[in-house]
Amino acid sequence: MRRRRGALVVAGAVVLTVAAGGQAYAKKGFGDDDGETPPGTGGGRQGDTLTAGAAGISYTRSGGGGGNKVAPLTAAGNWTPPPCYYAPKYTPQELEDTLVPIWQAESTGHEWDLSQKKKYEDGEPYKDFNKDKAGKGFWWASYVTPGFEGDPGSLACDQEIFWVDKGDPPPANIPQAITPEILAQLAYGEIRVPGTEVELAPGGESKVNLPTWVWLEKAKFTPVSVTARVDALGIEATTTAEPVSLRIEPGTADARTLPASGTCPIRDDGSIGEPYAPGKADRTPPCGVTYLRSSREGSFPLRATVTWKVHWTGTGVNGEQPLPEGSFGAEQDVVVREVQSVNR
Repeated sequence: MRRRRGALVVAGAVVLTVAAGGQAYAKKGFGDDDGETPPGTGGGRQGDTLTAGAAGISYTRSGGGGGNKVAPLTAAGNWTPPPCYYAPKYTPQELEDTLVPIWQAESTGHEWDLSQKKKYEDGEPYKDFNKDKAGKGFWWASYVTPGFEGDPGSLACDQEIFWVDKGDPPPANIPQAITPEILAQLAYGEIRVPGTEVELAPGGESKVNLPTWVWLEKAKFTPVSVTARVDALGIEATTTAEPVSLRIEPGTADARTLPASGTCPIRDDGSIGEPYAPGKADRTPPCGVTYLRSSREGSFPLRATVTWKVHWTGTGVNGEQPLPEGSFGAEQDVVVREVQSVNR
């Protein structure tokens, strides 16, 4: 807990539910899962789902076929989810339980504590933490999007904690207040996609001037969705990433990609390219690369990158809305040798 620019700020607490029987867990940041619910959220457990008090955005992942979900998408351009936002965070009792110990500790300075006590307890303008409105609204506060701690953009959410009655919109002067669109953007950051280590054949070393077949297994690359919801407001958004193509970069200018564009489409079954099999040596692969020189004593860093088309739907939204394309790629070493001739 810390005080910053006149606002009480807590890194956003979220709940993640993995579809198809996965266990839910609280989440502090991208990939940082420790099962703890931060102070001030009034968290609890209902079955396999962790709840985050008055607020808490819950995330549910689904789809994706096989393979390990190893990494988030890198969005095209400089787009990112919002570094911070406002959402319901406290009931009246939770706010009292959060602020009173801070005042008692006198760690934030007498003048600051006195001003906050007047504001939230003594009726200037709120009386007794709005306990008379319990169940009729929530205290809203800022959240820092996981992964953006320390980002300059997170400093934009510097409004002090404020009250919003149920059914009322947040104040018009707070543009970062949570909406289905912001939920969709936050869900984008929670998407995890399979790795892109491709199969290469013939096996072992590739040969100069002979095509190397490239493919990825069936059902591995299928749509992945993340649904983000705020139950306190009855709003949600689902962001879906659909794989569209694989781009091959051979790691050297002395190579030809197949097709010439270097981009291989993804089939409806989630496969890319065509598996190599004995008897196909004289055929041209639908997805592959032909190296024109050997890698000598080293190797070439072949990079395979899958591009994902991203869109979202949500509460009160008609039809699919676009979000920036995303991609994830990885390199693997390819050893290329000259074809050995046999002299008789």
